[in-house]
Amino acid sequence: MTLEQYIRLPHRWRWGGMGGEDCTTFCAAWVAAVTGKDPAAELRGTYVDADGAGAVLRAAGGVERLVGSRLAALGLHRVQRPQDGDIGIVSAMTGFDAAGMVVKHIPAIRFGPLWAVMSARGPMVKKLDWTGKAWRIA
Repeated sequence: MTLEQYIRLPHRWRWGGMGGEDCTTFCAAWVAAVTGKDPAAELRGTYVDADGAGAVLRAAGGVERLVGSRLAALGLHRVQRPQDGDIGIVSAMTGFDAAGMVVKHIPAIRFGPLWAVMSARGPMVKKLDWTGKAWRIA
């Protein structure tokens, strides 16, 4: 399956990666499609909302450590120049609160000069600020 084919699948937003994907499990499912190994397998179904996802991230030491440790366990390495299909950490608006826009670091899939992320409306491909952290997938 190509990355474009993966992005075009009928993905559905669901916290915890059961019956759909959230921003982290969306990337993990891509890794599984490419490598046959799901880096989020042990996490799927362990949380069902934003609070639960936050708890998982805090326990792991943040999104970079969570993603990095899961990908390293599969033998995938950090890279300085992400290519199509690689997983990177980007800054993205994830919602609003009383103070205004909420911007968080989330995992994304490199797609040309853009990044593919999972949103409540499904996959989106857009220009996002890359944090400098990425892992080679293929």
